[in-house]
Amino acid sequence: MRKTHVFALAILILAAAASQISTAQQPVTLTVRADQPGVKIDPMFYGIMTEEINFSYDGGLYAELIRNRTFRDNAQNPVNWSVAKYNDGEGSIALEDNPVPNTALTKALKLDATTLKTGQRVGVANEGYWGIPVRPATPYRVSFYAKAGSDFKGRLMVAIESNDGKTVHGKANVGPITSEWKKYTATFTTAAPPCRKPTPVVGGPRGGDGPCLDEGYYGSVTNRFVISTESPGTVWFSMVSLFPPTYKNRPNGNRVDLMELLAGMKPSFLRFPGGNYLEGPNYENRFNWKETIGPIEQRPTHRGPWGYRSSDGMGLLEFLQWAEDLNAEPILGVYAGLHIDNGARILTGDALKPHVQDALDEIEYITGSTSTTWGARRAKDGHPQPFKLRYVEIGNEDWLNMATASYDGRFTMFYDAIKAKYPNLQIISTMRSQDIARNYQHTRKPDLLDDHFYVNIPTALRQAHLYDNYDRNATKIFVGEWATNNPRVGDTPMMAFALGDAAWLTGLERNADVAIMNCYAPLLVNVNPGGRQWAVNLIGYDALRSFASPAYYVQKMFSNNRGDVVLPAKLDPLPMLTPEQIPVAPQPPPAPGAVARGGRGPAPVTGMFDGIYVSATRETSSGDVILKLVNIQAAPQPLRIDIQGVPSIRKDATGEMITGELGAVNTVSERMSVIPQRISIKDSGVKFSHELPAHSVSVVRLKTR
Repeated sequence: MRKTHVFALAILILAAAASQISTAQQPVTLTVRADQPGVKIDPMFYGIMTEEINFSYDGGLYAELIRNRTFRDNAQNPVNWSVAKYNDGEGSIALEDNPVPNTALTKALKLDATTLKTGQRVGVANEGYWGIPVRPATPYRVSFYAKAGSDFKGRLMVAIESNDGKTVHGKANVGPITSEWKKYTATFTTAAPPCRKPTPVVGGPRGGDGPCLDEGYYGSVTNRFVISTESPGTVWFSMVSLFPPTYKNRPNGNRVDLMELLAGMKPSFLRFPGGNYLEGPNYENRFNWKETIGPIEQRPTHRGPWGYRSSDGMGLLEFLQWAEDLNAEPILGVYAGLHIDNGARILTGDALKPHVQDALDEIEYITGSTSTTWGARRAKDGHPQPFKLRYVEIGNEDWLNMATASYDGRFTMFYDAIKAKYPNLQIISTMRSQDIARNYQHTRKPDLLDDHFYVNIPTALRQAHLYDNYDRNATKIFVGEWATNNPRVGDTPMMAFALGDAAWLTGLERNADVAIMNCYAPLLVNVNPGGRQWAVNLIGYDALRSFASPAYYVQKMFSNNRGDVVLPAKLDPLPMLTPEQIPVAPQPPPAPGAVARGGRGPAPVTGMFDGIYVSATRETSSGDVILKLVNIQAAPQPLRIDIQGVPSIRKDATGEMITGELGAVNTVSERMSVIPQRISIKDSGVKFSHELPAHSVSVVRLKTR
């Protein structure tokens, strides 16, 4: 994605305009022909897309807690590190070029503690990604490289402690430290939760004052990680790592709560590694997959395109295991010679040939048997079994550089090489359907095009019909990035954006024969100050807590109830709304001291809009008829539902519904402000009535068996 992607069309006015339609809504009949199954919905239809933006990996999904663990984030200063002093102990830290043999580690942090006296302590402290999260009774794993100067004879202590050093949450001793570089490891477990609200329990150890049962204690983030010593001398450190428990206990794994949220969406695929992250800000900082495999100390790190350095802890194998842990297939993006430097350097011809080979090697790493060179390397890295791979995308958003006219030649080189060795792989072009409509020509016809949309609410509503008239014989579509996100304010989507998303998704489902896969973007955002580079993201978090947005819940509701085939569905009469009646995203207040500027502003919104959006599908395994219903009106909408072509529908139906104020959002402190509610219908049948709340998204399952 790029900051230039927003399609600005809407007039942005305050919600709940006085001109909204009357609350006395006319009933609407929804007719569904369950005996006339239409296009099939690919099992891959719903997935997720990821890239390193908003501290999505480092400081996010990747569970590493140490920031700047290899001391390469700043060439002059040990950013995110400081001196920890105890009992008036003195010391200093400095960066040095001091490589660890047989690794990619070139920088070291020197601790000078030569003036320590008896009873004093000094150490190096890391602040983490906006704090070190501490959860009670939780094990932590520490590893680091160290070597001692000739004047150092002691041991080290590793600990997580409060920022003022007064509370130690967990600690372990390490050593003695040798004069040669060596890797050290330790584990410790944090204490049980503090007894803030003791609950009396009869028979407790103090005659009725029982154990602390403070279930509300979640943890803290105002902490630091420290490696300290009581012994005078000099010690050097490199690759300092601290891990909490990870999802499925993977050694270099992912944060549990975020993975649980992603697993809840039941995604069928993971598109990786990006996004701009694939291309990098320049050639030297592209996603070079061969430098992201193997032990973490063999990964040199690189500068990402969003203003901070990537640790490369989330490497190729970690991406694949992430997909595996979600029971999802990988959709692989391969570097194709373009960077985020405004076309300053684009590799073509002979200069691109080594990278075509890199792509073939990457595919072999993913899919090859252990008898192949790169399949054997994958096995050495800990995963002997090949991964399933069906889709490969060549580059990212090359339509933004059409002026160079280089993509067709680059695409052709990759297409020919990949198809020659892997004829069954589906090749995705980063050109969009609208580029083809404007007469862009491929020398080799791609298997899929990649459409990207970042839009406002009116555009999202209109685009519910975008593919209705798409040529069914034309190239199929992968909607590889999309979101209702304009105006782009806030960390995560408000309820108004979720309505736009839901309306758009009904259109994608109805046209699943041409738009065969889709994924929202961006996926993740660290909500701490300075953590966000792109506003409006699906899931938010700080170091300790995470939350899902209303748009996430829409995604989850739809993905968990996707169905296998589309059923014809008709609304009669279809309510129509004027531009003044559709939901709008409340404008943020102007910044203090902001000066109003002249200009034409956004183009006026014209025409009429559907008041209700619907997708009807059927799940073959259960026989369920699934209704997805989006009411964008400001009043409840009575529905008469007529399911034709089935002998009966059971009386008990279930589902979910989400609604809320248009500007409502979830946050780390108010994580459950806007969440789905369960629907229980006791009088369903082939014909029954149901009411859709105002500004709501509903998913209803009807039992035919």
